[in-house]
Amino acid sequence: MKKLTVSKENPCKACLSCVIACSEAFYKKFDPELSCIQIVAKAGDVPKVNTCIMCGKCARTCPEQAITQNAKGVYMIDKKKCVGCGKCVEACPMHVMVMPQGAEHPSKCIACGICAKACPMGILSVVEQ
Repeated sequence: MKKLTVSKENPCKACLSCVIACSEAFYKKFDPELSCIQIVAKAGDVPKVNTCIMCGKCARTCPEQAITQNAKGVYMIDKKKCVGCGKCVEACPMHVMVMPQGAEHPSKCIACGICAKACPMGILSVVEQ
């Protein structure tokens, strides 16, 4: 299974480089709400990186069966089948599926590695498990 992982050896510095890279790659603008990777920083805590864990809750929730797992184990959205109901966004336990206002369908991490390349701390990587 191909998935994005977060190293536990180096802490995230919440620089948002990964968030910027993701939103700019897929939406051509920086908007943290459009990123499929999120940095959760609570006062005094080490920032936590939320990524898609490929758990499949989105796929099991989709009434149109528009989300399926590909040969590499990545859950993908079939935009032709998706009706934009947003149930998958609500079901995501990591809160990394995004449905921009006015969009026809949501977006999710596809383990492309754009965020990993942008991370100056080197804590993100796409691995085969």
